[in-house]
Amino acid sequence: MKKVTQTSQRKTDHLKINLEEDVSSGLTTGLENFYFEHQALPDIDLNNIDLGTEVIGKKINAPIFISSMTGGSDETLSVNRNLALAANEMNLPMGVGSQRAAIEDPDLADSFKIRDIAPDIPIFANLGAVQLNYGYGLKECQQSVDMINADALILHLNPLQEALQPEGDTNFSDLINKIAEVSSGLKVPVIVKEVGWGISTETATQLYSAGIKHIDVAGAGGTSWSQIEKYRAQNVKNSEIAETFKDWGIPTCESIIKLSDSKLPISIFASGGLKNGVDVAKCLALGADICGFAGRIIKAASQSAEAVSDQLEIIIKELQITMFAVGARDITALKNTLIIKR
Repeated sequence: MKKVTQTSQRKTDHLKINLEEDVSSGLTTGLENFYFEHQALPDIDLNNIDLGTEVIGKKINAPIFISSMTGGSDETLSVNRNLALAANEMNLPMGVGSQRAAIEDPDLADSFKIRDIAPDIPIFANLGAVQLNYGYGLKECQQSVDMINADALILHLNPLQEALQPEGDTNFSDLINKIAEVSSGLKVPVIVKEVGWGISTETATQLYSAGIKHIDVAGAGGTSWSQIEKYRAQNVKNSEIAETFKDWGIPTCESIIKLSDSKLPISIFASGGLKNGVDVAKCLALGADICGFAGRIIKAASQSAEAVSDQLEIIIKELQITMFAVGARDITALKNTLIIKR
């Protein structure tokens, strides 16, 4: 049996809590406040709608990706492989969870390795940005990329989650300069994301100045990591503190709008509480370039690759029908479609 590190055990706990508890944010994404004007005469053929687009210079079949979720323990290996099989079948990108556990214990690397079953898709490696203040650097970032033969590296920002963990790493000082060093030195693009509380205009501007051209807003309205940490808490006091932040964060739609309005020349990844293909269409019309799902498909991933494929097929069909109903024949047209605030 492989040894279980503190980090590895935490990954197992996170997956179990996600599957068994209600860990939703007290906020909504805000997407329910927007709607498209229905076109009764769309003047296009549903079957000719083109969902294809690009991410980090690679062609994909739809503007959808599987958000970073898990890895780092024996229990998470099958989940990542089910996700990868489905993603490769549908030619959609996929991110893995934080690879810190596998940096600490190389025996755990197999729980992240999916390239053998997903040879064709963009794969995103993942590390917590704050680890750059705890001994990690360009070497570990490149190690994470090489470990899974990734096409890009996600550096995730999670200050609130770290603050709520008794074992959390909370020194975020001068982190922007270290992100800049990784961005300039790494052989693949760097994507910076939040984990469920959104990215502000100020943060996006800092990141762009550090050389980051891809930002995942990962806004509030979906899974709340404060709720997850509430269930992980070992005492009532820590549980109560975590519960306080249930309705914290920038809703996903607001974060997309802020970054789009900033006119920064970045690609905007939208994730955080997206429920269906209509939400994808709304995010794209608000300024996003690609949309991520995690919460909707994590339970499917615990069952089989086929269950994940079923969920992705539903989302894609919903997006296609939405585009048909607004008369958008491709993604560029959808991004230029009027979306109205209620």
